[in-house]
Amino acid sequence: MNPLLSSSSRAMEVIRADRALTVVRAPAVPDPVALAEALAGAGLRAVEFTFTTLGVLDAIAKACSAADAVIGVGTVTTRDQAAAAVDVGAQFLVTPAVRPEVAEVAVANQIPVIMGAFTPTEVLAAVDLGAAAVKIFPARSLGPAYLKDLLGPFPHVFLIPSGGVNAHNAREYLQAGAIAVTAGTEVVAPLDVASSRWSEIGSRAARFVHSLD
Repeated sequence: MNPLLSSSSRAMEVIRADRALTVVRAPAVPDPVALAEALAGAGLRAVEFTFTTLGVLDAIAKACSAADAVIGVGTVTTRDQAAAAVDVGAQFLVTPAVRPEVAEVAVANQIPVIMGAFTPTEVLAAVDLGAAAVKIFPARSLGPAYLKDLLGPFPHVFLIPSGGVNAHNAREYLQAGAIAVTAGTEVVAPLDVASSRWSEIGSRAARFVHSLD
C-alpha cells in the first residue's frame, strides 16, 4: 500500500478528525480569510477553494493566514495548476478525476492529493499514483452502499464521497466507511459568499457538523 495513504500531514489529520472538508464553489471570494475562519470556527477546518473560482491562487494565498484553517485547492487538472497552487501555499490538492501529472507534483512536494475516481479501476489507479485519499465522485449516482462495496476489495483506502452529499445523508456515508464527507453549496452558498454573509455560512457549517453525529 502506498505510504501516502497513511499520510500524517496536518491536512489529512484535520480532514480525518473533522470527518469533513468544505468545497467552495463561487465565482469569486471577496474575503477568503473571513470565509475560512467562519468555516473553521464552526468545525470545518479543511477548506478547498477551486480552480473554477476567479483569482483562486490569490484567494488561497490570503486564506492561508486564517486561524485554524487548512487550505487546499480543488478541480486541479494540470501540472501547472498543481505547481502554482503549491507555490502559493496550498496544503492539499484535489482532482476531479485521475490525473497522474497532478499526483507527481503532490508527491514531489510531499503534500497530499485527494484524487477523484469512480470505478474500482480508477480507485486502484489513484492509489498507485500516491493518493492520500480517493474522492468518489459523483457520489450521488450510487449512494453510500457503493462506498461500502468498494471497501470490500480496498479496505485500507481512504474514501471521501463528493457530489450530492448533504446534511441529510452525510452520516450514512460515514457509516458506510468514508473517512470524511464533503460539504458544498448547502454550506457555502455562492450568494452568501458574494454578500459576505460569514455568520450565515458559519451557522450552516455548524449544522452540517452536527449532522455527522
